[in-house]
Amino acid sequence: MNNSRLDAGSINEIKPGKMKRVDAGNGKRILVCHVDGEFYAVDDMCTHEDASLYLGCLHGERVQCSLHGAEFSVKTGAPMAEPAEIPLKTYAVSVEDGRIFVTV
Repeated sequence: MNNSRLDAGSINEIKPGKMKRVDAGNGKRILVCHVDGEFYAVDDMCTHEDASLYLGCLHGERVQCSLHGAEFSVKTGAPMAEPAEIPLKTYAVSVEDGRIFVTV
C-alpha cells in the first residue's frame, strides 16, 4: 500500500482545542485536531452515520458528532459515547518546519 504525506497547513492555523478539515483527495476528508499541544488526525466522517465530524465540536480529546451525539477519541479513534460502536481511522501526524503532515 502506498502511503502519501498530506500537507495539512501551518501549526498556527489550528489553535489549541480547535480542528481543521483537509481534503485528502478522492472525496476523502481528514480532521486534524490540536489537543494538549499535539496534533491528531482522524477520518472526518462519523462511523455511526455519514455526517461530518467537523460540524460537531471538540471537547478535550473527544470530537462529538452534531447529528446524534456520538463521541470519539481523536487520539485513538475509539468510540467514547453511543450510538457509535465502530472506531474512526487514525493517521500518523508529524510536524516539520512549522507545518503539519498527515500520512494517508
